[in-house]
Amino acid sequence: MADPMKIRAQMKGDTAEVRVLMSHAMETGQRKDNAGATVPAHFIQSITVDVGGKRVIQGQTGTAVSRNPVFGFKVKGAKAGDKVVINWVDNKGDKRTDETTIAA
Repeated sequence: MADPMKIRAQMKGDTAEVRVLMSHAMETGQRKDNAGATVPAHFIQSITVDVGGKRVIQGQTGTAVSRNPVFGFKVKGAKAGDKVVINWVDNKGDKRTDETTIAA
């Protein structure tokens, strides 16, 4: 299983600003190792974000996303104390879920 995500969520006026760092190799399947063998593809395929129990983001990524991707987004209607839950699933079936609370 991958390392925990680093999530920062803070209110800025009436909007929550969320940034998340996902620890993942994000291999494209096109790189070769030192022996010349192709490194198999291994990348995050889908991401969901729930804030305060409501799904606010559901998306898919591909091989063009860099290693240890950072995503940032803003959520209107959220409030301090709401729980932010972020999930991802990669192309090998590995999953990760982490959560935080929105700070004031």
